[in-house]
Amino acid sequence: MDRRTFFIKSFGASVVAGAALAGKYENLFAAKDDSTKTPFDLVAVKGAEPDVMLQKGMEALGGMSTFVKKKQKVVIKPNIGWDVSPERAGDTNPKLIAEIVHQCRYAGASEVYVLDHTCDNWQRCYQNSGIESAVKNAGGKIAPAHTEGYYHEVSIPNGISLTKVKEHELILGADVFINVPILKNHGGARLTISMKNLMGNVWDRSYWHRTDLHQCIADFATFRKPTLNIVDAYNVMKQNGPRGVSVEDLVMMKSLLISTDMVAIDTAAAKLFGINPSDVRHIQLAADQKVGRMDLENLRIKRITV
Repeated sequence: MDRRTFFIKSFGASVVAGAALAGKYENLFAAKDDSTKTPFDLVAVKGAEPDVMLQKGMEALGGMSTFVKKKQKVVIKPNIGWDVSPERAGDTNPKLIAEIVHQCRYAGASEVYVLDHTCDNWQRCYQNSGIESAVKNAGGKIAPAHTEGYYHEVSIPNGISLTKVKEHELILGADVFINVPILKNHGGARLTISMKNLMGNVWDRSYWHRTDLHQCIADFATFRKPTLNIVDAYNVMKQNGPRGVSVEDLVMMKSLLISTDMVAIDTAAAKLFGINPSDVRHIQLAADQKVGRMDLENLRIKRITV
């Protein structure tokens, strides 16, 4: 079964009411901000445009130069899987990607590449998402990922269901890898967040669907953890994901999460969405496999309202 067929069969399998969102959203930001304990494990920002929220969030982490050093090669992996306009929120917000590229260049990166193994036609996805022009205007490079020749086989030593995979060569050779998913509903994985977004790094996703999608997501998360994860929760698709049907599927949340820990950031994003993180099976599996932590109450979290 290919990825598109799987999505169609799973369409509408997980719909969360917008009313549930409001309470969870407020609770995440209403909790006590232990801002004296640095460095922070997680930064949560709300209330502004994506580029402004990133600026405020990265300031709390010491700036992009904390993660990107001079002359390093950076690869940024957004979600660019769908041939939809930015208003549909099927792909990562182009304003956010442009600001990440800009900050990486300012930190001294020698090259900044942006790529995704798309579901729809890759050229149309790159163009119509607004990401291609945003990247080029910010001084980055758009890289293709649509043919198998770009991918090389690697072993997943700690994998249970997934023990080998072909990953994109630019990601394998990157000094810095920045993972930038958009938070949204997903018929198969329940939510698309940072760990699920890594499926766009690899060539053959059909094995994941045929075998055990959640376990494969968790397995791949053990292979190479991104240098930084930035979750776009500006405009969130609450139903009919991952492609969406219309703007009526969306809830404007104006939020952003940043962390080096994929499990922690996915846990926070699930709560933001209005779902118990333990009900998103790959989050719990990844925590069990020591990829990261779900115990947000014990982490140092910086909360910023712009």
